Amino acid sequence: MRIKGVVVFLLTALGAYAQTDTTKSKTLEEAFIYTNKFREKVNHTAQQAMVIDRLVIAKVNAANTADLLQETGKVFVQKSQQGGGSPVLRGFEASRVLLLVDGIRMNNAIYRAGHLQNAISVDQNILESVEILMGPASTLHGSDALGGAIHFRTRAPKLSNSDKTSISGNQFLRYRTINREVTGHVDVNLGTQKFGWLQSYTFSKFGDLKMGSRYPEKYPNFGRRSQYIDTRDGIDRIVTNPDERIQKFSGYQQWDITQKLLYKQNDRITHSLNLQLSNTNDIPRYDRLQDRRDFGGNVGTTLRFAEWYYGPQFRSLIAYQTQWAINAQQEVNLQVYHQFVKESRQTREYLRYDRFDSRREEIGIWGFNLDARTKKGNDEFTYGLDGQWNDLQSEADRTDLRTGNKTALDSRYPDGKNNMLYLGAYGQHLRKFKNSKWVLNDGIRLQLITLRSRIENNSFFRFPFTEIDQKNLSVTGNVGIVYNPSASMRTAFHLSSGFRTPNIDDAARIFESSTSQRRLILPNPNIRPERTYNADLNWILRIDNKIRFEGALFYTLYRDAITLAPFQLNGSDSVDYNGSRAAVFANQNARKGYLFGIQARMFIQVNKQWSIDNTITQNKGRFQTAGGEIPLDHIPPVFGRSGVQYQHKRVQAEAFLQFNGWKRLRDYNLDGEDNLQYATPDGMPSWMTLNLRFQVEVSKQIQIQGSLENLTDRNYRVFASGLSAPGRSWMITVRSRF
Repeated sequence: MRIKGVVVFLLTALGAYAQTDTTKSKTLEEAFIYTNKFREKVNHTAQQAMVIDRLVIAKVNAANTADLLQETGKVFVQKSQQGGGSPVLRGFEASRVLLLVDGIRMNNAIYRAGHLQNAISVDQNILESVEILMGPASTLHGSDALGGAIHFRTRAPKLSNSDKTSISGNQFLRYRTINREVTGHVDVNLGTQKFGWLQSYTFSKFGDLKMGSRYPEKYPNFGRRSQYIDTRDGIDRIVTNPDERIQKFSGYQQWDITQKLLYKQNDRITHSLNLQLSNTNDIPRYDRLQDRRDFGGNVGTTLRFAEWYYGPQFRSLIAYQTQWAINAQQEVNLQVYHQFVKESRQTREYLRYDRFDSRREEIGIWGFNLDARTKKGNDEFTYGLDGQWNDLQSEADRTDLRTGNKTALDSRYPDGKNNMLYLGAYGQHLRKFKNSKWVLNDGIRLQLITLRSRIENNSFFRFPFTEIDQKNLSVTGNVGIVYNPSASMRTAFHLSSGFRTPNIDDAARIFESSTSQRRLILPNPNIRPERTYNADLNWILRIDNKIRFEGALFYTLYRDAITLAPFQLNGSDSVDYNGSRAAVFANQNARKGYLFGIQARMFIQVNKQWSIDNTITQNKGRFQTAGGEIPLDHIPPVFGRSGVQYQHKRVQAEAFLQFNGWKRLRDYNLDGEDNLQYATPDGMPSWMTLNLRFQVEVSKQIQIQGSLENLTDRNYRVFASGLSAPGRSWMITVRSRF
């Protein structure tokens, strides 16, 4: 499929994503961002920013946080299983995109560079907003923000405006047909003039996902789930799927709890306690359940895994924060927190009852953020210190299901002590030139990161080392200029650098990769930090308060890129692993590269009732090698969204298209994380879906939402995904508030 009108759109809709994305148009002065540590007007920041506010979050009504990002049409999201979603910013993904929740780093020592599902551990139903910084954000936030940062801001408790206790709340119940989703949510807020309490609960149950029936003409069997392995009474059987469109073993359940307490000591000092808990049941790794192996002399004909699933994905957070407004010119924020993350991988190959392998990780995280802002005349200085300690335990064992005997197994990470220390100091300056439309942004960060990892049991691979010790000192900075000649126009140019220090997953992981060639990824204690140097130009133009053009152009140099490359262990390029020979690979600083791209939006307010909103994004990236240039992995094809909206009194409705262009075989990185094995022989076909959405305010307390999704029942997969997207379905939600 050709994406019609792309060229015309790009020529007419260039401008900057630096405005609150709400259903109603706002002037530039009304949009704020909090990812810069303190509340700041977006038109004062040179870095490209997007804000998805509470109204849009409720309107999108997504299944999870990853789906929320994808359905806006502005962030690309990869999926290996239904219980997941890995956002991509400017061609960077997973551990190269920094996730934050309420100003706290979610990225930890085992965030991997492939595809991550951790974004779904934040409950989108209690969010005040999602703020997205595009491009390196290392000056304010440190390591990992190469492609940008995504900041999830949960709602704060509300205080009462009178001497009476205020009580308010929200609840909804949602049902979606394509996977028999049932989601329920309730939140309650109690407030006095001094104390506020907010409690939130969400539970979701998702059944197996059904793909569309209209297959690509050239690939009539693309993604079909024709067989699956059924285990009954301890015996594996290969079963013919009665409905090949149902993706067996893709369902999961999730529950989220949030509790926040607020105490207003006086007009200048507040204290808050933030408690979050997210957990799931076992989440099948759907893409790996499709892998096939040689069996009985036939090449690649038999499903390989009888079981491959993530154990419950558990995340907890407890954070204390105090905010102190010393005077009108000075304010200080202090936050201390503890996070605990638990995850595991359980695998067993077909008929191998003697090899049920379990690899488990627990990571405790302690940290603090100390931030201050001082205003002097036309200058604002934001500065601070932050630190984080990661302590990891990794263990593994193999169980013979027939006897119950357990034996030792190589763990995913070293089985001894594993820890990382992050310490950083930063300063950010903003200068509003007197009697001028110009605003200067500049900043610098100094970051120290240490890594220590110990291998206690070296009998599995006999590595020539048993300890990995790293100490990396990094300096990064940014400078940008903003020009705001009027309330209807904004232009900004921004230069920034970013860095990512190797974490334990980069330096010490042991993992069997899922590719057509069997590969075993082994530790490499000698990798160094990777860095980016970025320039971007972004702007906004509003015409008669009815038409808005937005967009951004960027170019990024990528240096010391950490990529998988052939390796040797004790002089050999392959090893015996799980009964067969596997090529040895390891993360290495093997390449340098570059990325560039464009992002654009055109919004037209036709009249009070009708509006048109179109977005499109195109990125390109290449590694530079001695033999020439090769594609950089994680680069999505052209993607976007185009919609027509209607709003009148209590009724809102929207018809919209979502689309992806072709990802041709020549643009795949065969050594990276593009997952060609889950695409067609020619790459990933383009696709477009037609969708309808509406919401009706029945009363001040009750709202009904509904949608018809993928009306043409298109069968497709998002690039790099091993899970086919949902087919035609409908959704209904009933919301109420008090």
